[in-house]
Amino acid sequence: MSSQTIEAPAPAEGAKTRRQVLVPLSGLLLGMFVAMLASTVVSSSLPKIISDLGGTQSGYTWVVTATLLATTVSTPIWGKLADLTNRKRLIQLSLIIFVVGSGLAGLAQSTEMLIFFRVLQGLGAGGLTALVQVAMADIIPPRERGRYMGLLGAVMAVATVGGPLLGGVITDSAGWRWNFYIAVPFAVAALIVLQRTLHIPTQKRKVTIDYLGAALIAAGVSLLLIWVTLAGNDFEWGSVQSIAMVVGAVLLLAAAVVTELKVKEPIIPMTLFKNRTFWLAVIASISVGVAMFGTSIFLSQYMQLARGKTPTESGLLTIPMIAGVLVSSIVIGQVISRTGVWKRYMVVGSVLLTIGLALMGTIRYDTSFWLVFLYMFIMGSGVGMVMQNLVLIVQNAVDPRQIGVASASVAFFRSLGGTIGVAVMGAVLGNRITSLIADGLLKLGVDPSQTGGLESGGIPDLSTLPGPIRTLVESAYGEAVADIFLLAVPLALLSIVAIALLPNRALGTKTSQEQIADLEQTVVTVSAAEIAGESTEKIRDDEDARPHAPRHAEEAPERR
Repeated sequence: MSSQTIEAPAPAEGAKTRRQVLVPLSGLLLGMFVAMLASTVVSSSLPKIISDLGGTQSGYTWVVTATLLATTVSTPIWGKLADLTNRKRLIQLSLIIFVVGSGLAGLAQSTEMLIFFRVLQGLGAGGLTALVQVAMADIIPPRERGRYMGLLGAVMAVATVGGPLLGGVITDSAGWRWNFYIAVPFAVAALIVLQRTLHIPTQKRKVTIDYLGAALIAAGVSLLLIWVTLAGNDFEWGSVQSIAMVVGAVLLLAAAVVTELKVKEPIIPMTLFKNRTFWLAVIASISVGVAMFGTSIFLSQYMQLARGKTPTESGLLTIPMIAGVLVSSIVIGQVISRTGVWKRYMVVGSVLLTIGLALMGTIRYDTSFWLVFLYMFIMGSGVGMVMQNLVLIVQNAVDPRQIGVASASVAFFRSLGGTIGVAVMGAVLGNRITSLIADGLLKLGVDPSQTGGLESGGIPDLSTLPGPIRTLVESAYGEAVADIFLLAVPLALLSIVAIALLPNRALGTKTSQEQIADLEQTVVTVSAAEIAGESTEKIRDDEDARPHAPRHAEEAPERR
């Protein structure tokens, strides 16, 4: 067939109306909003929270990474369960877990208590992160999913970058504890809407959970994250403790891979990595995770500790980032659904993300806000064009019976990238700030040990510092935050390469449920034919001749 005659599939005739999709989708979007809000709403108020609870920079980082870690570890487990049992009930269960964790986090009396309850929040958020996108695949075909993925990306953008704004307003008015209560009504509303409107057929399969694989993955990732957080502070990077923790993490993760290769129902099937689209999307997702989570968390520190802004002001000043993600995700999602063309936009997005991170690496405590806004908008535009579309193309390329675990695995690696990225950034930031402040104090003729903890990484209250020392602290935070953005640039460059190498598949026109039904019908047809004496090869030839066979529709080249 000549390239001139290849067309992207047209929308299926039996496609749902926009209203039939938007009604249940509203509940799913509320659920995803809740999940993302859990990780971001406290970021602008964390300096105040940690100060009130008597914590340090390490505690600051762990309050964030505890939730991200729990989300990361639980995401593939939720995804696997989605392929085995009732997806609607799983979404509702994850919402309930999240509500309980949120309520308890608001009652925390110490940094340790807060970290523990944030883990519970993360377990619920992990379910929502995995399951919302799986449910979307059940009710929307890939060709139409682009515009709705744009809406999902917009919701994630508002929660990810708008969360700090909301958290700042709440902290300055009602107090920081209400940051943990604010998501509860959204979760309750999502539960009600989903119960009334979401109807997904349950695939009847025997549930077999890979507990050993889940435990090994959780232990390996956790040990790696603990090493990244503590190394350089509690012990040296090249110390015996560092070597032991790295070797232990590698052995645990290697054992997890061996387990996943042997068990009947692996948490993350290694066969997925035979799919070129999947493993390239995983590579690209890691840098997106670092940019998405790291930006929202450490930009708040920049605005408050390098620019002297309040939590509310620091949230308002991140609006350009929201605008970039919001506009690009919605506009590009609409374009992809209308044209069926996706790759060129994702390549452009990865380039914008890289440029944005590099530009953010140039900021200082006295950089013009207009320049900072421009850099944030560029970076946000890149994230919006790439983030959700990575999930879309993976769902379009894998066996529909593995939609749950494939979608969750992409989210897992994105969260893993964000979790480890935040831990690395936090460790580097703490060390860099301590070094810059200590050197600056010595130049001013001030003994660092007489500054109330500034030399040991404590979170300062700028309003209590003398003028010269305040300027020094602001300069140190401005330079250190810029340095950690530069750490993400190599990953962003890698994402450009990965996205450029993605197979250019056309987007299918059937939902995952319709594809599964087609596959089951094919099996029945083949079985009947074999009983009747027909050859299997003839049936396969007939199947290949079908104009909209799901397997081959996904393999067709994208329309240029």
